[in-house]
Amino acid sequence: MSASTTLYDTIIAGAGPVGLFLSCELSLAGCSVLVLEREGDPSSPLKRAPFGLRGLSVPTIESLDRRGLLDAIAACAASPATPGTAHFLMQARRPGGHFAGIQFFHDRIDTARWPYRLPGPVSSLAAELASIETVLVTRAEETGVAVLRGAGVEGFTQIDGSVVVQAGGRSFRGRWLVGCDGARSVVRKAAGIAFIGTEPEFTGYSVQAELSGTGALKPGRHYTAQGMYLFTPPGTLAMADFDGGTFHRSAPITREHVQAVLRRISGTDVTVTRLHLATTWTDRAHQASAYRYGRVLLAGDAAHIHSPLGGQGLNLGLGDAMNLGWKLAATIRGDTPAGLLDSYEHERHPVGARVLDLSRAQVALMRPSASSRALEAIVRDLIETPDGATYFAERVWGVSLRYDLGEDHPLVGRSVPDLALSDGRRARALMRDGKGLLVDFTSSPSLRDLTRRWPARIGYGVGTAQDEMGLHAVLVRPDGIVAWASDSAPDEAALGQAATRWFGD
Repeated sequence: MSASTTLYDTIIAGAGPVGLFLSCELSLAGCSVLVLEREGDPSSPLKRAPFGLRGLSVPTIESLDRRGLLDAIAACAASPATPGTAHFLMQARRPGGHFAGIQFFHDRIDTARWPYRLPGPVSSLAAELASIETVLVTRAEETGVAVLRGAGVEGFTQIDGSVVVQAGGRSFRGRWLVGCDGARSVVRKAAGIAFIGTEPEFTGYSVQAELSGTGALKPGRHYTAQGMYLFTPPGTLAMADFDGGTFHRSAPITREHVQAVLRRISGTDVTVTRLHLATTWTDRAHQASAYRYGRVLLAGDAAHIHSPLGGQGLNLGLGDAMNLGWKLAATIRGDTPAGLLDSYEHERHPVGARVLDLSRAQVALMRPSASSRALEAIVRDLIETPDGATYFAERVWGVSLRYDLGEDHPLVGRSVPDLALSDGRRARALMRDGKGLLVDFTSSPSLRDLTRRWPARIGYGVGTAQDEMGLHAVLVRPDGIVAWASDSAPDEAALGQAATRWFGD
């Protein structure tokens, strides 16, 4: 096996969106990065609409905006004409999302109940996975990230303060290894990290086909005595067959099999005349017992898997990357405060567990049983109330995300609002360089002097704002999370302690 003589700061296993976004974060901070990807060709019809369509949560949209990536992805965003989106978008009322197929609508959501956010509509965006990856790989390569395809990680050894990685018949060395290599992560398994959770109740199907006899097949999502089907004419199908997940990856997906499952679940005599594309999935929900093993870390599906219900998986993984990137970069630079890298697991593991439970709760509503149908009816009533719609929007959109940073201020631990300064600059645009940020509405010379202790790590924004939300000053981590905030004359000692906690001495 040939060996590379280059020592990379970080080697990332997996060139999906999570691995690519993490590579961009590390490269932005000046780290050398190698991304190893098993697949030689990144293209796949499953990454295109309708099956490759991904709804981006509020934290994801904000993160992409902070790094100047949002406009490029928004240019590829789905419209109501995109195949597979019509059922959800072309309606008299504007849907905000769904919970187990039960839609909640914008006209019921009370955003005034979120005082930690600026008033106004909440952004939403849906884009193809292929387009997201294209934007991210372009940024990664522009910033010096090396992406090697056809070289999946086969194993690794931790030795002498580094990790030697075997991939594609070669050996590579990095100071750190991050497994972003999916649900069947080789990195996680080689690290011996347990993957704990619940086994599947159903096999899910995503199908594009030519159909005949569809007169009795109703468009939209339907729960039956045998499972669930979602039909978008003329031939896009999603189905859930409560077989305990036994068919998933157990046999080829044939036209005859898809037809048999569709007939049984829908109770119709519809015929599948031609099968264009079909894939299966399950509601298996597992999470890594630890996100770190020495110099090896996990992110994305390597750290947690669940059903795709509600479209949480990509957002959860990108949140991992945003949280981990700056912390790992600081560790590599050697200017990290004690325990900073450990805070990655402390903050992200509970978020993952919460999303897994959200997925499990949706499965409970989908089961083909009288009790689930009764529960579904109650949730439908609740979701039409302002309280219900607002709650589900918080969960599905990610608006309720808050890390426990040990501070009482309601903004600390949350995403910083996109404060608009009087000179036209916005908070998100001030974070393009990947540094932290102190926004000062008091124009205090002493606060400016304090940030000069960390000139390479904390930027400074000063002036008034269109809506200051009652704030006098706010300190933001590089991932956009508020680390400290003050509604009165800033306590410089408290600010200094917060800055030292997150940015070192």
